[in-house]
Formats: sequence, structure tokens, C-alpha cells
Amino acid sequence: MVETAVALAAGLLVGSFLNVCIHRMPRDESVVRPRSRCPHCRHRIGWYDNLPLASWLALGGRCRHCRGAIAVRYVMVELATAALVVWAVLRWGPTLEAGKFALFAAMQLALVFSDLETRILPDQFTIGGAVLGLATAAVVPMRGGLAELLPGATLTVFGSVMEAAIAAAVASGSLWLVGRLYQRFRRREGLGLGDVKMVAMIGAFLGLPEALLTLILGSVAGSVGGLIYIKLTRQDASTYELPFGSFLGVAALAVAFLGRG
Repeated sequence: MVETAVALAAGLLVGSFLNVCIHRMPRDESVVRPRSRCPHCRHRIGWYDNLPLASWLALGGRCRHCRGAIAVRYVMVELATAALVVWAVLRWGPTLEAGKFALFAAMQLALVFSDLETRILPDQFTIGGAVLGLATAAVVPMRGGLAELLPGATLTVFGSVMEAAIAAAVASGSLWLVGRLYQRFRRREGLGLGDVKMVAMIGAFLGLPEALLTLILGSVAGSVGGLIYIKLTRQDASTYELPFGSFLGVAALAVAFLGRG
């Protein structure tokens, strides 16, 4: 019970910070300074109006000063982060593995919402996330994979890090190749490098089989979801930019939390 409560509180706090990252990182702004301000009236937000979830509910989703609407995304990110952190602790216990997947979930949520809003996948979460994935592989061993075929890979730390590196390289390389072939034959870009870097991060955290499964699920969900959205909103299918990273992120979370234990 205590562990769940701590995980819930930690998840809400992390979610609050993720909201800052989602808003500022795509704009190349510091996530530290200046302090949070209302996007409508630019009034500085006091600490008492910046409490995760509680402040949004108390203010009715509006700024205290100008009564401008506060995007519901802030609550969604905080609740989703808290739920996934609690889920990680309930599934894997108070362990390093739970911490690894909680960290992974937080970064995926930041990428999902950033791509939805700006079509930008910040390097801090893609490239930085890939580095963190390699680092966590050294303390939370990966399960099986191609690295077991390499000489010396039976050593726990070396084999785990090697598996993470192979997964990142192969998964992202595969997606990059698909994108290049699409560009060559269709004469237009169909995939951004941000998606490729995101897949590298997913591979570094989850391993090659899970990264490839994420690619398949994300591609199917993106195709179906994108077509439905285009039809409902009467968008031009030839120019609409699909937030593929958002579909990849949701697929990665499903694979990580619903896959093998």
C-alpha cells in the first residue's frame, strides 16, 4: 500500500514535469527557467496553482487570473504517468526493473503528446532515451536475443548491453531503410528521422523482438487510425502529416506493459 502511494505521488510529479518538457522542448526552450506562466495572460503561476492534478481540479481547468482555459492535456499526462508508474510497481515490485519501465513509460508519454501537438520528437527523449536504455541494460539484464550468439555475450552485463545496442541499431536501421525506399519510389519524404531515433530508443529499452513488434503494431494502428481521422475531418491525404511517433509510443507502451513479464 505504501509503495503504491509513493508510486502514485511520484508519477503525478513526473507527469507535471513532463508537461513542461512537452511544451518547451519542441520550442528549444529551457525546462528550468523561466517559471511556468499562463499561455494566455503570461502571468506567473504560483506554486499553489501548479500542484499536479489538484490545482487543475480546484481551478476548474482555468487560469486564476484571466480565466483562460488550461489544456486538458496537462491532466491527461499527469494521470497517465501516475497510472503507468503504479502499474510498473504493481507488476515488477519495488525493483530496478520497475524503475526502468517507469522511466521508459514517462519518456514514451512525452513523445506521444509532443508528436501529437507539434509533430516534433525531441532529441532529449529519443537520443537521450537510447543512451538511457543502454545504461539500464547494464543494471537490468535484457532477456535473450541476438546478443547470445556473440562470443562473450554470456557475461550478464556485456550481453545485456550488447543486446540493447543490437536492438537499437537493427530496429532503427530497418525503419530508416523503409523510409529511404518510400522516398525513392514515391519521390517525397514519408518518414522523419525523429521516428527512426525513437525506434532506436525503444529497441535499447525493450530488445529487438519487442521493438519489431512495436513497429508492426504502430504501423497498423497508424494506418487505420490515420485513415479514419482523414475521412472524418476531410483532410487531404496527400499532405496530412501523420503523428507516427504517437502511434509508435502507444504501441511501445502496450508491448512493454502487456508483453512478457
